[in-house]
Amino acid sequence: MQPKKQTVPFKGTKEQEDALKQAIKELREEKGALMPVLQKAQEIYGYLPLEVQKIIANEMEIPLERVYGVSTFYSQFTLNPKGRNRISVCLGTACYVKGSGDIYNALMEKLGIVGGECTPDGRFSLDACRCVGACGLAPVMMVNDDVYGRLTVDDIDGILEKYQ
Repeated sequence: MQPKKQTVPFKGTKEQEDALKQAIKELREEKGALMPVLQKAQEIYGYLPLEVQKIIANEMEIPLERVYGVSTFYSQFTLNPKGRNRISVCLGTACYVKGSGDIYNALMEKLGIVGGECTPDGRFSLDACRCVGACGLAPVMMVNDDVYGRLTVDDIDGILEKYQ
């Protein structure tokens, strides 16, 4: 059973909004301005929640659907905040055959989130990836820049404790 989808409340500040509006003002007349505006917004906020997309749409006088479409099309953008500790589980062929799907499912259950989400306390975010280049250590997961290989579901609690 997958956990219920979590929502982390948006906590943008007036300073962030002012910085975004200034960036929009500087970039809006350039051809293809939406991409650099979205990049700047993600730099300011760390992600592109609906509230930020609405600011962009209003300030640039373009439909929200267009902002959302570009935000979801390009993999460089994320609509969910990332945790202080970013967990990435390899679901590439070598890792998957050796059980990384079970590890990913166990992490979703233990953290109470689904892939692409952040725990409500902001401590962990969870994503799947296709290959980290450590196939000989399959199955593999990364926490920030730390690589953990030859994993079993029983290893997860000990690894998470290191980041508490």
